[in-house]
Amino acid sequence: MRWARSDAAGVRSWLALALLAWLALMPALAVADTVTVTDVTGRQVEVAVPVRRVILGEGRQIHLAAALDRDDPFGRIVGWGEDFEKSDPDTHAAYLARFPRAAALPRFGSPNSGAFDIEKAISLQPDLVVLGAETQRPAGEIRLVERLAEAGIPVVYVDFRHAPSRNIEPSLRLLGQVFGRTQVAEALIAFRVAEIARVTERLAAAGPLAKPLVMLDRIPGYSDECCLSFGNENFGAMVAAAGGVNLGSELLPGTFGTINPETIIVRDPDVVIVTGGNWEALAPNGAWVGLGPGADLRKAQAKLAALAARPAFRSTKAVRAGRIHAIWHQFYTSPYQFVALQQIARWLHPELFADLDAEETLRRLHERFLPIAYRPGYWIDIAR
Repeated sequence: MRWARSDAAGVRSWLALALLAWLALMPALAVADTVTVTDVTGRQVEVAVPVRRVILGEGRQIHLAAALDRDDPFGRIVGWGEDFEKSDPDTHAAYLARFPRAAALPRFGSPNSGAFDIEKAISLQPDLVVLGAETQRPAGEIRLVERLAEAGIPVVYVDFRHAPSRNIEPSLRLLGQVFGRTQVAEALIAFRVAEIARVTERLAAAGPLAKPLVMLDRIPGYSDECCLSFGNENFGAMVAAAGGVNLGSELLPGTFGTINPETIIVRDPDVVIVTGGNWEALAPNGAWVGLGPGADLRKAQAKLAALAARPAFRSTKAVRAGRIHAIWHQFYTSPYQFVALQQIARWLHPELFADLDAEETLRRLHERFLPIAYRPGYWIDIAR
C-alpha cells in the first residue's frame, strides 16, 4: 500500500507538471485582452484582441490584411465585400490563385447600397467587422453598428479613400493593433514614410519650382460622363505633394466631383493624368484604360490615345506636349498610395526625379510585405 500511495502521488505530480508545460506552450494568441481602440471617425470601440474572426466590409481591404498576415492572409477572414472581384479582378484572381480557399468565403454587399446582410454577418460570429469610413452614414440609416453590437460584434471604420493623407497611418495602426500585428504595421508605416520622403525631401531641397497645372481625369471611359475628377484629397493630395497644382482642388469642395469640359479647355492644363483599371465586369468593352497587374499596356496606350482626342483635351498643352499619362485607379483606395505619389512626381518633374523608380518601389513592397508576386501594368504614358 505504501508503494501504491507513492505511485499515485508520483502520477499526480507528473500530471501537474504536464499541465504546467502545456500551459507554457500555449501560444500567446490564445489569450485575448479587451482593449479600447479609436477608429478614424473618432469612435471608441472595445475589441477583444487579437481578433480571430473578421469580416472585411470591403474586399479591397485585403491589401492591408494580407500584409499583416502574409503567411496566411485569409486565416482570420470569415467574410468580405464583393467589390474586390468586380473592381479589381486581376488582383482578386492573383489572391485566389495563391489562396484558393478564399473563393469560398461569404461575400457582402456594401452598406452604401443597403446590400450589407446583417443577419448573415451575425451568423458568422465574427470578432470584428471592418468598414470603410464612407459607409458611416448609410450604415447609420440601417442601424448596422447597433444591430451588430446587440450580438456582441464590434465595428471599426478605416479610411483609404476619402481622406487618406490623414487616415492611412491611423488605419494601419488600428488594424495592426486588433490583429496583434503591431510590429508589422509599424514596419509598413516606416516603409511608407521613407518612400514619401524620397519625394517631399527632394522637392524641399530643390527650392522654388514651377508647379504644372494637372487635370486628374477620373475613370474616363467607364461611362460617357466628362469629366470626373478629384478635389484636394486622394489623388488631388498626391499631385500637391508631388509638386503640382491640382485643377480639381480649386474647383471641387470634396474629395470627388465633376469639372466642366469648357473649364478644362479654358484652364489648359500642363499635365493630364487619367485613372484606369479593369472594369470589364462593370462596364464591358468600355473606353476605359485597362491597368493593373499583368495589364496589356499596348491596348492601354491605344485607349489613352483615344481619350486624349476628346474635345475637352485634344487642344490642351498637356496633349500637345505628350504629357498625358494613365495610372491604376485602385491606388485611390489602397494603403499603398505612396507608390502612385512617386510616379506622379516623376511625371510632373522628370528631371528632378529621373532616378526615382516607382516600379522598383512597388516590387520591393511586394517582396517585403505581400504574399503575391509583383506583376507590372500599373501606369502608362501616351505613345509618342
